[in-house]
Amino acid sequence: MNTISVPMVSLRGVGKSYGSNRVLQGFDLEVQRGEVVTLIGPSGSGKTTALRCMNFLEEYDEGEIRIRGALLGYQISADGRRRRETERAITEVRAPVSMVFQQFNLWPHMRVIDNLLTPLKLAKGVSAEAALNRSMKALERVGMAAKAQSYPSELSGGQQQRVGIARALVVEPQVMLLDEPTSALDPELVEEVLEVIQSLARDGMTMVMVTHEMGFAAKVSSRVVFMEAGRIVECGTPQQLFSAPSTERLRGFLRTWFARNRHDPEDIATVARKVVTG
Repeated sequence: MNTISVPMVSLRGVGKSYGSNRVLQGFDLEVQRGEVVTLIGPSGSGKTTALRCMNFLEEYDEGEIRIRGALLGYQISADGRRRRETERAITEVRAPVSMVFQQFNLWPHMRVIDNLLTPLKLAKGVSAEAALNRSMKALERVGMAAKAQSYPSELSGGQQQRVGIARALVVEPQVMLLDEPTSALDPELVEEVLEVIQSLARDGMTMVMVTHEMGFAAKVSSRVVFMEAGRIVECGTPQQLFSAPSTERLRGFLRTWFARNRHDPEDIATVARKVVTG
C-alpha cells in the first residue's frame, strides 16, 4: 500500500446514536497528511461526537473509521459482521492520534512537567531521561518551558491549555484532534492558544479541529466542514464557505454568528481569501 496516498483519517458512512438520538448519520470525511480540517456548525450538530469517534473515545455504530488505512475499533468477519477489537489493537491503531480537550484535564496534584512525562513513562514505556527530554521539548514548542515546575493552579487558563497542547505533542502524534480548544478560556486568553495552533499548522501538523472561532477557522484551515444534524451540509476551502456559501442554512448560521459576535462578514471573507491566495 502506498502510504503517501492513504488518508491520515478516513470516515465512511459513520453513524452514531445515543438511544433514539441519532447524532451522526452517514458521515463521510477524508483528512490528508498536512491538512487542517475544521468542523463548524450549531450546537448539537455532531461535531464533537465525530471528533471523539476518530479517536475511538466514542464507539461508532455504523460505517468505518480508518487511521492511516487501518480500521479503528473493530474487526470485520467474512460475513460482514463486526466485533470490537482488543484494547491492545485499538491502542495500536490510534497511536498516531492525540487529542486536545475543551477542559485542560491536567492532574492538579502534579507539576506541569510531571503531567507530560508520567504518561510517557507509564503508558508508553519511555525511559525517565527520554521522557524528560521529550516533555521539555514539547513545553518549549508551546512557550511553556519556564513553567515546567509550576502546578496547574498557578497557571492562567491560556497557559493550562498550552500545557494541554504540549501533552498532546509529547507523544509525537501524526494527527491532532482539537475539541473547541479555546471555549473554556476568557476572551483575552484565546489569542495565545490560537497562535500555538497556527504555528503547528504552519509546521505541517495534520489537524482536525472543532471551533466556534470563525475568524480563526478562516485563517488556519485547509478545509472547513459545516455540519448540522449529524450530516455534512457543506465542505470546502475557507474562501468557498465564508465568502460564497452555497446553502441558505450556512448563510443563516454565519449571519447569526456575525451578529452575535459583532464581526463584519467581509472581514472574515477577506481572511479566507488570503488563506487561499497566500
